[in-house]
Amino acid sequence: MKRYYVSCSVLLILLSHLYACTQEQRQPAAVKRYAQQEILIGLIPEQNVFRQRERYLVLKQYLADRLGVTVTLTSLSRYGNIVERFSSEKLDGAFFGSFTYALAHRQLGVEPIARPMNLDGASTYRGYLFVRKDSGIRAASDMRGKRFAFVERATSAGYLFPMAYFKAQHIEDLHAYLGETFFAGSHDAAILAVLTREADIGAAKSTIYDQMVKENPRIGKELQVLAESEVFPENCFAVRKGLDPNLKKALKQALLDMGKDSEGVSALEKFGARGFMETADGDYAAVYRLTAQAGIDMTTYRYNNR
Repeated sequence: MKRYYVSCSVLLILLSHLYACTQEQRQPAAVKRYAQQEILIGLIPEQNVFRQRERYLVLKQYLADRLGVTVTLTSLSRYGNIVERFSSEKLDGAFFGSFTYALAHRQLGVEPIARPMNLDGASTYRGYLFVRKDSGIRAASDMRGKRFAFVERATSAGYLFPMAYFKAQHIEDLHAYLGETFFAGSHDAAILAVLTREADIGAAKSTIYDQMVKENPRIGKELQVLAESEVFPENCFAVRKGLDPNLKKALKQALLDMGKDSEGVSALEKFGARGFMETADGDYAAVYRLTAQAGIDMTTYRYNNR
């Protein structure tokens, strides 16, 4: 009886130890810890600011869930203040347009991580110059004294491309050549300015223009594109120089892997993208080239509208 009692005790101890090990294995892995537990991301006003923010809220929540950190979005009122605000408000990252990315890379050293692919699988766009079909404008020679709607001084499609276009037409003093110029503030606003005859000529991003044609048939019927730029990369997500390498790696991987799980697929559908692709500074060679053609020094360029 005594030997049997000892054996049972030993058995109970072994079973208790095995149960404890099993329970430990079932515990969820510890939440990853980074050098910071909150990231602040800036958004450029590519479209109507409310529509833009609504689109990015789903991405914000997805990243917060995947990384276990708080993600805060801040909407910028103007394209041109993103470089300044990136520094003054200590942003950790931002979704930059191609020109604002190039400026921020040269002036602040921001590092590109990834950019979205459109629903057709492309991750590029062009700059468009467009007019009303009934305007009688068919070339740069017809634009003398006309009203021109730019987007912002810090956009590839909405400013950089038309500036290079006029340079190629040997028109150096644009303000003297055109009757009036103004900044609409967003691509959709520049398109609507031409549609409603507030401007005679406009410049905007092809993906925004093409989407608005689908949503508003009047644009396709009443406007026409006169010129197109070469291809630019889509807006990229770039982070500040010196961000925790582990957090930077996790952000990148979370974006690149979005199409691999149901939550990511759902978020992409609401965001309006097929997925994200890896992005490097070399992808923006066309932007740097067009900047040189427009006669802009990126290290000293002042992008405030005037």
